[in-house]
Amino acid sequence: MNTNEAVSARKTTYREAVRAALREALQKDERVFLMGEDVGKYGGSYACSLGLLEEFGPERVRDTPLSEAAFVGAGIGAAIAGMRPIVEIMTVNFSLLALDQILNNAATLRHMSGGQVGVPLVIRMATGAGRQVAAQHSHSLENYYAHIPGVKVLAPATLEDARGMLWTALQDPDPVILFEHATLYGVEGELPAEAGAVPIDRAAVRRSGKDVTLIAYGGTMAKALDAARMLGEQQIDAEVIDLRTLRPLDEATLLASVAKTRRAVVVDEGWKTGSLAAEVCTRIVEKGFYDLDAPLARVCTEEVPIPYAKHLEEAALPQPSKIVDAVLGLVGPRG
Repeated sequence: MNTNEAVSARKTTYREAVRAALREALQKDERVFLMGEDVGKYGGSYACSLGLLEEFGPERVRDTPLSEAAFVGAGIGAAIAGMRPIVEIMTVNFSLLALDQILNNAATLRHMSGGQVGVPLVIRMATGAGRQVAAQHSHSLENYYAHIPGVKVLAPATLEDARGMLWTALQDPDPVILFEHATLYGVEGELPAEAGAVPIDRAAVRRSGKDVTLIAYGGTMAKALDAARMLGEQQIDAEVIDLRTLRPLDEATLLASVAKTRRAVVVDEGWKTGSLAAEVCTRIVEKGFYDLDAPLARVCTEEVPIPYAKHLEEAALPQPSKIVDAVLGLVGPRG
């Protein structure tokens, strides 16, 4: 960061970046409103909407009953009627109670109406483990939603994306789901004062390298970067790709990186069976097989419900050391 950038940047957290994005959306477009469990008086389960009720009032920051099917359905209806709702679901596990609304209504109405009915709805939800809140609050089910045609699925891993993806998503004529990894809310960093909307249709190269490609997203991005630093100590130069958009996948960025490094490890907090990692690997094999010098590898969560005990939870999840071991299995130790 140069001097001018340092002057214009400020220290903030992922949570505050999300709140700034919500505030901007409410200020810029009178059709935007936020609804969900505890988003108003309580300030949100993760404090992302703290203070917004006092600033914008109960018409635009709406506490809802504890019924995901009901308030997601209400959001779909409001979107059809011309509003731009932001629906917050407390945790991805509870979103399954609204899966019928998302899959059978939000994602299909444009198709089933012959293009006459759009659903410009944004759904935000916390995802992921690492907080010792056990199996009903900790899973990573992004792949469930990335499987559905008719929606876009985003996973902001950085402060810039947490700040900038929401406004771009609100401009989309179709439903967009934003997965915010719950361990990221307290992460601190520098955010440019002029930070604003960012594209939601492409992956990002977070670290350039030449020996192996590490592909991650959301809560696994920092672990992939940690693993890349650890690999650097062994003279292995890892490139790190942040998927950012899980549906549609940015194949071009993935294939370009693999063509350069000729090896890849996909890091995914979902379970290995039927995972998003499996889809990424298949795309690479289908279109980049002859660029590979080694089999693809995956580092995923162990195939168990997320444990409560801290040492068991850590053992179940992808960790930098597991990523390093997977890479060493492809390239062997150096140095």
